[in-house]
Amino acid sequence: MLFKSKFLLPVLAGAMLLQSCGDKNKSDEFYTTADGLAYKVYEQKDGEYVNRGEIAADDTSGARLGQVITMHMSYRTANDSVLFDSRQQGQPVMLPVMEPTFKGSLEDALTMMRAGDSGVFKISVDSLFANTFNQPMPPFVKPGTHFTFYLKAEKVQSEQDAIADQQKMFEEQMLAQQERAKEQIKIDDAKIQEYIKEKGLQNVQKTDAGVYYVITEQGKGPKAKAGDNVSVHYKLSFLDGKELESSYDNPMSGGQPFTFPLGQGQVIQGWDDGIAQLNEGSKAILLIPSTLAYGEQARGEQMPANSILRFDVELVDIKN
Repeated sequence: MLFKSKFLLPVLAGAMLLQSCGDKNKSDEFYTTADGLAYKVYEQKDGEYVNRGEIAADDTSGARLGQVITMHMSYRTANDSVLFDSRQQGQPVMLPVMEPTFKGSLEDALTMMRAGDSGVFKISVDSLFANTFNQPMPPFVKPGTHFTFYLKAEKVQSEQDAIADQQKMFEEQMLAQQERAKEQIKIDDAKIQEYIKEKGLQNVQKTDAGVYYVITEQGKGPKAKAGDNVSVHYKLSFLDGKELESSYDNPMSGGQPFTFPLGQGQVIQGWDDGIAQLNEGSKAILLIPSTLAYGEQARGEQMPANSILRFDVELVDIKN
């Protein structure tokens, strides 16, 4: 993706070893530019990566200012702790080629890369954090050392072409996600029906979108309309009974109900859909398939991807 910041901020992902483009040629030497950038750049010839050797200062075959490089990128500390790996993220990154922020910078490295090239670059951590990341150096990084960047350039394009590619990629990802969701809703629906039978729930209803709900106490007030502010007490749990959180004893809200505008997309779709079925004062059980909750998005260790959620709710108040 195209990032708003100049480069990715470092994220500690744990120590692991990566297979880099230069692992098969460990005897290959690093070269150093006049600005102090240590590098090894490889090109593909007959299916093999070959060290390009020393690259002349006036070589203009690499990426130019204003262009965008689509690449896989990883970088690690001097003690081989991996901080970022785009392959672990499942997609390459797109970085615009900008003016260098210091001598021997990552921006300088990008201008040495051509489409299809792979490169290994050693960059000063002191300069990197001070001039590119623009943040204090974290305690696990030792001053005076370097980060080693491993780059594999897939495309070098104009900004316009890169944006078009990015849009196409997003559309393809969205279509793939929708197809996965179609299958997941079938899986979730079967699990919810089994749960209903196991718990002996009666008078279960289902919305068009797919939320199952049971009104356990019928309220006498009106139903909320889209745009109304609703106040809801809730208890969240998994189908196995494990409780995750409750508004009744939430210290952050002082035990007050959760208030939000209905039908505005500010909560999960299952809530917008389920709460709309209730009269003010009602209590109910909402069984929400993962596709109407957080879907493939895991929310830490407490909530894995594709989690079906049970909410025991009370619609306390409606304000137009």
